[in-house]
Amino acid sequence: MTPKITSTVPIEPERYELSAANPYRFDLDRREFFRFLGAGMMVVSLLKPAVAAQESGGANRRRGESLPTEIDAWLHIGENGKVTVYTGKVEVGQNIRTSLSQAVAEELRVSLDNIEMVMGDTQLTPFDMGTFGSRTTPTMNLQLRKVAAAARETLLALAATQWNADRQALKAQDAKVLDIHNHRALDYAALVKGKQLTQTVASEQALVPASDWKVAGQSTGKMAGRDFVSGKHRYPADQKLPDMLYGKIVRPAAFGATLTSIDTTKAAEMGATVVHDGNFVGVAAATSDLATKAADAIHAEWKSDPQPSSKELFDYLRKNAAQGKDPSGDGDRFDQGELDKAMAAADHKLQQTYTVAYIAHVPLEPRAALANWDGDNLTVWTGTQRPFGVRQQLAEAFRIPEDKIRVLMPDTGSGYGGKHTGETAIEAARLARAVKRPVKVVWTREEEFTWAYFRPAGVIDVASGVRNDGTISAWEFHNYNSGSAGIRTYYEIPNQRIIFHETQSPLRQGSYRALAATANHFARESHMDELAHTLKMDPLEFRLKNLKNERLRAVFQAAARKFGWGATKSAGRGFGMGGGYEKLGNIATFAEVNVDRKSGKVKVVRVVSAFECGAVVNPDNLRNQIEGSNVQGLGGALFEAIEFENGKILNGRMSQYRVPRFSDLPVLETVLLDRKDIPSVGAGECPMIGLAPAIANAIFDAVGVRLRSLPLVPDGLKTS
Repeated sequence: MTPKITSTVPIEPERYELSAANPYRFDLDRREFFRFLGAGMMVVSLLKPAVAAQESGGANRRRGESLPTEIDAWLHIGENGKVTVYTGKVEVGQNIRTSLSQAVAEELRVSLDNIEMVMGDTQLTPFDMGTFGSRTTPTMNLQLRKVAAAARETLLALAATQWNADRQALKAQDAKVLDIHNHRALDYAALVKGKQLTQTVASEQALVPASDWKVAGQSTGKMAGRDFVSGKHRYPADQKLPDMLYGKIVRPAAFGATLTSIDTTKAAEMGATVVHDGNFVGVAAATSDLATKAADAIHAEWKSDPQPSSKELFDYLRKNAAQGKDPSGDGDRFDQGELDKAMAAADHKLQQTYTVAYIAHVPLEPRAALANWDGDNLTVWTGTQRPFGVRQQLAEAFRIPEDKIRVLMPDTGSGYGGKHTGETAIEAARLARAVKRPVKVVWTREEEFTWAYFRPAGVIDVASGVRNDGTISAWEFHNYNSGSAGIRTYYEIPNQRIIFHETQSPLRQGSYRALAATANHFARESHMDELAHTLKMDPLEFRLKNLKNERLRAVFQAAARKFGWGATKSAGRGFGMGGGYEKLGNIATFAEVNVDRKSGKVKVVRVVSAFECGAVVNPDNLRNQIEGSNVQGLGGALFEAIEFENGKILNGRMSQYRVPRFSDLPVLETVLLDRKDIPSVGAGECPMIGLAPAIANAIFDAVGVRLRSLPLVPDGLKTS
């Protein structure tokens, strides 16, 4: 019986884009309809609730099935000694190509230079739900360690058979099996002779303990790093094919608009091919400039209904809460103890509201896709965190089986949770089908700002009760719209009521690094600071009094020591902290700010983060993840916010939408707590959650102004 290997990391419910309707569903002409129907190839929607989706599975397997357990599904040793490893995970700048290679090298006893990692190719790699949620380290790193360890044991057994030797007298080292007593060795390549290793990976495969790591646990340089800095690497936007055309899409005037009329005469006169299919209007042309000019020459009229604006956003979210259960699967709410009774008996009570604006991902590389049809077979190169998800969307849009589609993901220029869907791939494929030539579509920065999904906005109401000695006795927490990731408090509070209210969002929303955990930690850690000041207690002392989780206590204490918490400071300077637990990791972030009361300018001077995610796989890369999270988090904390009105984005350009600049960066210091006794988990998301409350609390410490809305100072600090 094949054992099942499943992920222990849940899929968060607020990944709204995973269960959203396909952005396109194209019409079939009569001949296509009967050809597909006659062949029994009609495809209907196969989307299932994201909560039930499994992390990984076989290359042609569906959700809910087990991972392939044969070694050769994941790893192959060539006759030249090269080790090829297959994973559906993708590289978007987080450097998992390196950390996964380290995992294989450690267990298989080969050098990193001997490993080639094939990632995100739906034809070659096992099925994978996607690269998100800090899953790669706790799931795929572990899976590939098991595969490599099983391959090592298989090679040792092969050598023992070939030599008629005692298996226990052999050891694996430097891509060889060694017989120490008889002074002989066999290369892995000679043992396998290019054949596949079809043996099964045991579900409880013995692994090298972290305390004995030689390759894993070390700071290793980025695999193929020279290609990225020299320009040799080709990103999705750089892909080319012979006879390729360039595509451009005509966008609606507002969200939710319906096309009422169209005149394509001028575009056709320019020599461009125009494709009109339902609400889809696009052009393909010999050059990118010509495609843009032809699209601009199309006269399209759209009809849309009135829509709310960012000025009324938070009232709108409160008034449009949807009825029904919390999609987290925990039910409508979490209740513990007797909240109302405890609140009434509290010595001090506090009630506040915190808000979070929509923000954009602003990836370094906007979405791009190159599509090519060969008869009924479709190949697409695109930048996505979910190659198999894009394959499914393509199958639904064109009503063809998934085995007719191959999606390849060249290492791409960032994702941040924003590249889960396949709009660009579908657009390129629709144009390519019309012109019967390869077509590449690259979104402009304005398209990226407008038509991608946003991090959800939210309204969070917090009410609390506390005793005179600093013990929190009551806690009520309501989140409207932004999501339930990180919504449960990690402080020891006997009486709680925590509710997530799903809301009808005026904008398209979905995954963003750390999801709703950023909003929920901002509200919770800001409120903790407010309670501490109400009691005239030191904020660190107050937190530790109500915190029993030893791992969280350890990061708060380590960050405080490194930061120098309690040191004296000059006027206009403030210290603050924030932290918590997310994606199985623990973070504490301390910030120092300088506030100029006269100008209102806020400068984050210094940020210290202490992070613990179990056994550290690559210390330098982990520091990069933590510091990258803090750099990105500066924008959402200080000034990033999407402005919109009546279905239109008002600040959809880099000149209008403020992101962190080099001049904004503080001194970044990182403390790593390497717990070799605890399994390794991810670090892409958790480190961000402590920054915004740390900055908000530091601003209050500096000038006594309490800010409860993200972004905190989009136009500078208003002190009057």
